[in-house]
Amino acid sequence: MPKNLPPLSALRAFAMAGRYESFKVAAENLNVSPGAVSQHVKNLEKTLGIALFDRSNRIIRLTPKGSEYLKGVQSAFDLIKVATKAVTEDIGGGKIVVSTMPSFASQWLVPRLGRFRERHPQFDVHVNTATDLVRFESDHVDLAIRHGLGQYRGLYSERLFTVEMVVVCSPDFGTKANNITDLTMLPLLHEAERSDWALWFRANGFNEVDCSRGPSFDDDTSLVHAAISGQGVALVRDVLVVDHIAKGRLVSPVDLKWPSKFAYYCVFPEEGLRSQKIRAFRSWLHEEIRGH
Repeated sequence: MPKNLPPLSALRAFAMAGRYESFKVAAENLNVSPGAVSQHVKNLEKTLGIALFDRSNRIIRLTPKGSEYLKGVQSAFDLIKVATKAVTEDIGGGKIVVSTMPSFASQWLVPRLGRFRERHPQFDVHVNTATDLVRFESDHVDLAIRHGLGQYRGLYSERLFTVEMVVVCSPDFGTKANNITDLTMLPLLHEAERSDWALWFRANGFNEVDCSRGPSFDDDTSLVHAAISGQGVALVRDVLVVDHIAKGRLVSPVDLKWPSKFAYYCVFPEEGLRSQKIRAFRSWLHEEIRGH
């Protein structure tokens, strides 16, 4: 039985390694080497006099004692986080760092943020746009809006939008596209992988369409703007063009929506469920989705 508490650095390394059962993933989250995480855990095991991980196979697994210890250590860290936030944030105020994809930020989130500011002037929102998944703790992010299947290990996630792919073009260009047959002869605007149009045509019974024509774009925002400027017909996620359609910049000439298995999710560490600012932002998001 150790007389003194183990070092916080060792406990932190163990908590992260135990959460993912991986020294490599823990090292990535802590911005250290896997060897450093492994050494911290070995020192902790020596201090405690017990084995925390089973290393008999190539994949590490928590021992029963390790699993029991992880619950207590994680609870302690959660209490520290709550206490720290309580003394470093003004009551009801603070900064909210939101990470999301550039396309969602520019086409949906940012145009609506003014209404959040009107409702909650005590909060300042910082939008962090990135295509890669952020690490919440090391990147200092409170909440993320992600496009995917909603399965993010160790994080809380809730669905915001289901996604449907819609055909859009400029109003002038729309006069040339009255049906699917018309689309087979018009310039097609593509995302970088150039696969969506071929799949869409096949889903609608058109198997021999040449989908190789037309420009492609690395990001959805450029794709949307190419459609607005009349360069062709685009197949895009509905949430990215709902405002452009409402304001008459785009039209949907063919009313055939294509459901996607992906959706948009609000994602954050589970301790965020107790955060006043995250609760406020989540509530506002759902109000916007219901109303717009």
